[in-house]
Amino acid sequence: MAKLYFHYSSMNAGKSTALLQANHNYGERGMKTMLFTSSVDTRKAVGLIRSRIGIEQKAHLFDSETNLLEMFRNLKPRSPIGCILIDEAQFLTKRQVEQICRVVDEEGVPVLTYGIRTDFLGETFEGSRYLMAWADEIKEIKTICHCGKKATMNARVDSFGKMETEGDQIEIGGNERYVSVCRNCFRNAITNPIKSLED
Repeated sequence: MAKLYFHYSSMNAGKSTALLQANHNYGERGMKTMLFTSSVDTRKAVGLIRSRIGIEQKAHLFDSETNLLEMFRNLKPRSPIGCILIDEAQFLTKRQVEQICRVVDEEGVPVLTYGIRTDFLGETFEGSRYLMAWADEIKEIKTICHCGKKATMNARVDSFGKMETEGDQIEIGGNERYVSVCRNCFRNAITNPIKSLED
C-alpha cells in the first residue's frame, strides 16, 4: 500500500544523499521514479538534486504555484511510476501537500519527501508543518551539534559565525550561512565553541 513519507532533519544531515540513494534503489529494481526539487534553491544547477558527496540527478522543478497532482498525471509515462521523491519539501505549500496526499491515495504511488523541519528562528516551514501532520510515516535523519548532542535546529550565521535572529524566513545558503546545532546551543547562540571561548 502506498504511503506518504516525510524524512526530516536539520541542515547538512544528508537528506539529498538519502533521497538519491532511495532513487538508486528503485532504479536497481527496474522501477521508474519521478524526482522534484524546489526552484527556490538556486545554489545547484537548475533542475538538479545534488548531494554534498558528489552524486546528482535531474529533477522536475516546483514553485508555490505548481500543481503537483496535475503535473504527475501529465508527466507519468505509460509504464507505471514506482515512486515520487521530493527534495526541499519544506518549500511545499499546504495545497501541494494535499496534492501529494492525493497522488498516494488516488494514484497508489508512494511519495518520499525530504526537508528541514524548522527555519533559523525555530519556526516550522509550511510544507514541513503539514507533512508532519499528514504523512503516514515520519523519519528523522540525524546529525550532531558541535557539542556532541543531536542537532535539531538550524542557526543562520553571519560572516563572523555569529547567530542571526532577524531576516526573511527563506534565504538560500550552505555551510557559510547555516550551522546545525542542538536546542541548548541554539538557545544560547553558540554556533562555534572555539569562538565562544575566545569572546
